[in-house]
Amino acid sequence: MPYHSALSSLCSQGLAVMVVKVKFLLPKNNLLLPVSALSLMEFGLSDVETLRDESSSSNDGYVALFIRMLGVDNDPQDREQAVVALWKYALGGKHCIDNIMKYRGTVNLIVNLLKSESDSACEAAAGLLRVISSINLYRNSVAESGAIEEMTSLLTRSSLSSDVKEQSICTLWNLSVDEKLCVRITSSDILPLLVKFLEDEDIKVKEAAGGVLSNLTLSQSNHKLMVEAGVIPKLANLLKANEEDSKIIRKVARNALLELAKDEYNRILVMEEGLVLVPLVGAAAYKSFTPALYSWPSLPDGTKIEQSSKGPSRYGASELLLGLNVDEKKAELEEAKMNAVVGRTQQQFLVRMGAIEIEDDTKSKVEWSSNQRMTLLPWMDAVARLVLILGLEDESAIGRAAGSIADASINEHMRTSFKEAGAIKHLVQLINHPSDAVRLGVIRALDRLSISNNVCRTIEAENILHPLTNLLKQSKSEISHSLTAMFYDGTVNGSNKGWDVVRHPASANGNDMIASELASRNNYLDRRQNIAGGDLVDSTFLSCLVDILKTSIPDLQRKAASILESIVAIEACVEQLISADIESGLVAVFRQKSLIEVEYRTEGDKPDLQILELEEAGLAVSAVSRLLTKLLDYEQFRLTVNWHQFTRLLRAVLVSSIPLQNKEWVAACLVKLSTLSGQNSDFENPINMEVTLYETIPRLIEQIKSSFSPEVQEAAILELNRIVSEGMIDSTRAVASEGGIFPLVKMMENGSDRAVEASLAILYNLSMDSENHAAIIAAGAIPVLRKLVLSQRSQWMRALRLLRTLPT
Repeated sequence: MPYHSALSSLCSQGLAVMVVKVKFLLPKNNLLLPVSALSLMEFGLSDVETLRDESSSSNDGYVALFIRMLGVDNDPQDREQAVVALWKYALGGKHCIDNIMKYRGTVNLIVNLLKSESDSACEAAAGLLRVISSINLYRNSVAESGAIEEMTSLLTRSSLSSDVKEQSICTLWNLSVDEKLCVRITSSDILPLLVKFLEDEDIKVKEAAGGVLSNLTLSQSNHKLMVEAGVIPKLANLLKANEEDSKIIRKVARNALLELAKDEYNRILVMEEGLVLVPLVGAAAYKSFTPALYSWPSLPDGTKIEQSSKGPSRYGASELLLGLNVDEKKAELEEAKMNAVVGRTQQQFLVRMGAIEIEDDTKSKVEWSSNQRMTLLPWMDAVARLVLILGLEDESAIGRAAGSIADASINEHMRTSFKEAGAIKHLVQLINHPSDAVRLGVIRALDRLSISNNVCRTIEAENILHPLTNLLKQSKSEISHSLTAMFYDGTVNGSNKGWDVVRHPASANGNDMIASELASRNNYLDRRQNIAGGDLVDSTFLSCLVDILKTSIPDLQRKAASILESIVAIEACVEQLISADIESGLVAVFRQKSLIEVEYRTEGDKPDLQILELEEAGLAVSAVSRLLTKLLDYEQFRLTVNWHQFTRLLRAVLVSSIPLQNKEWVAACLVKLSTLSGQNSDFENPINMEVTLYETIPRLIEQIKSSFSPEVQEAAILELNRIVSEGMIDSTRAVASEGGIFPLVKMMENGSDRAVEASLAILYNLSMDSENHAAIIAAGAIPVLRKLVLSQRSQWMRALRLLRTLPT
């Protein structure tokens, strides 16, 4: 009979409660314990401290008794009371937990209680597991007993009290400290539940869920699954929320996002949520900040606020409160400017109060590399903080801030925010900084900011061209070697270097980054009157650009070629380019490693990397082809150029696997070379034939496939019919290999009369090769042809002739 039932029976009969000796079979020996039925029922519900303070033998006896009561054959209420008593007892410290854990199978009995329908029993069981798992020695025992799986099942219940959620998730928090157990937690169904609990109404539940996720982010292998589960937006909302009640949730959210942001893709996702990475430079670095204590107010970008014509106030308030002299109607600001003012005011206030980075120093313990700690701030505060750091004296702080500005300039909003905050003026002034690290960071930042046309005009207004060209002329100094080391070794490791070089459009040479910035200054180059005799026609500058063409970074080759393309509009520059051996630079681009080795790829190569390499190489080749086409307009270049070499290289590029859109200028350059060399322009010319097969036909088929304009489609199909009908060798094979049969059948069904007639003619020529029959039939040509024949349209004879050639 259950204990509480027996007690009720005795009390109803008016019998005195007596001391009863009960014999329990325990794992090690048989213990005969005197237990009062009344004290047994009420134990753990009143005073557990007495049990903790009793002698060891009595202590062990009671613990053993309650463990025995956890058995599945006991009454559920007795089991619940026992686990509650053990939970409260375990809170007494490690020695109490040791007393519980010395009985084998205890954890399994506790985990089994997680299946109980009673919230009180589940809470006590989860709480007891939480206490046990806080000891390193017993953490694996809890995991091996199936606690993770049972808690996953428990947390999926629709109606569950906050206390049960808290204790269960806190147990998982303890288990997630072990990296091996992190993998089990991530691979289970618990991850989506943890993300959901970040929006729970109970702050303690949110803290626990955030703590588990923060520990999971410490293993990089978990990042992909966590991002796919949508953890970044939820954590970002917690960090941005003004909840002063819980500093813990802000801390775990910040640490989790900082770990996720170590990956470049995840970093962009974090910044898209309105959070920006800001370097922690130390409170001492801000001591060099000198605010303007008394000056007429201006906007962060340097714009002066117009002063009204009001006279001085009676008691001198207008001299102290300068805002009284501003006309409110004339001082209406755009939202971006207002945000810049608010951000600057807040950050300068923190500096002057000596309170800046105090919270971040205590909360952000995530290190990215040696002595480079970061924190996350809302974008408005982050922009103002980074601009403020640019005005300090600490070189390391300035360089890191400039790098953060470059990383944060991911969209138009952020680039405009930096402009309004006054970052441009600081960056331009720092270009001539003596520190290589600072200059590298500054050039990266300007390069990323200049993507915006609006910001680019602001940069140009700061007369940036002259200092950039001067820096580029120093490319043969020791600066280039130091910048090379900083770029390759500062942010990537050896195993990822090849992939990172392709992903980052940056250079192995620090001065090559200047070319990246110069490529964004094309409208400067369009001002011909300022170019002639200026910095851009300097022989040293042109030699540097030619040297960049010889590097192995396609993006820099493209940008250098873009600059040279604008410069060669001045005939005086052509002679200097010939002297700088421009031909060898052009040849280096056409002989890129990614183009030469494309046919020798192994199965172990990453396909994504190959595609990206070809895209980068295609852009570089297209830019250099445009440059070569313009250079061929000058007779002095034509007299020195090796025609056969360029023809051979361009023909190899034409048949390569670079994107089709990048072959247009390659084909145009080949045709120009062929024309200037005196070759005929018909299809018998091998160059024209290759241009047609590898550029014209694929381009026409792509227009037929993807164009939304019926006129464009019709023009493309008519041109394709002309090429095929003239009998060019391999033209039909090229149409079939480029996937032209399916769009031709579609045009035969939906196109205009001229398009239908041209489609029938092309398909008939293709049908002459029996290898194409299967593809034509698979494209659905038979029903379309029969429909054309039965409709007696003007093309029905052509349709009938094609139908007879196909096996039906």
